[in-house]
Amino acid sequence: MSKYTIKVNGVSKTVDVSADTPLLWVLRDHLHLVGTKFGCGIGQCGSCTVHIDGVPTRACLTPINDVGIRKVTTIEGLAFKGNHPLQQAWQELDVPQCGYCQAGQIMTAAALLKKSPHPTDQEIDTALAGNLCRCGTYLRIRAGIHRAVELAEQAMV
Repeated sequence: MSKYTIKVNGVSKTVDVSADTPLLWVLRDHLHLVGTKFGCGIGQCGSCTVHIDGVPTRACLTPINDVGIRKVTTIEGLAFKGNHPLQQAWQELDVPQCGYCQAGQIMTAAALLKKSPHPTDQEIDTALAGNLCRCGTYLRIRAGIHRAVELAEQAMV
């Protein structure tokens, strides 16, 4: 076991874990940030997506010793009051069915919107292609992203 200090959601946290412990388990089991979900454990489903320095990253594949001084943002840190335009749109449009994959969907969508504030359907589909939704809410996810764009524009007025 070794001590690692990482910056999560703007706060430095120290954990005592093995170097190869996946970030997912550090977040969930040691820091009690359970919004990030375990899905497949092999980086294929996207349920565990977090941002590391703004880049969507699979927490299940990222060992804690690879995080270093980079900033980690989880769904809890996307907007501390849960009022990010994506979170608002998801609630307004009832995007999730079971909801299990939705934190990863939202985190991937948030990175997309930073890069492309007015994405096309094709850009959305491409960006979220690695995030699986077993309930099949892909059309509602796409609609939610478009609605989040509208909400973000309304907030700037």
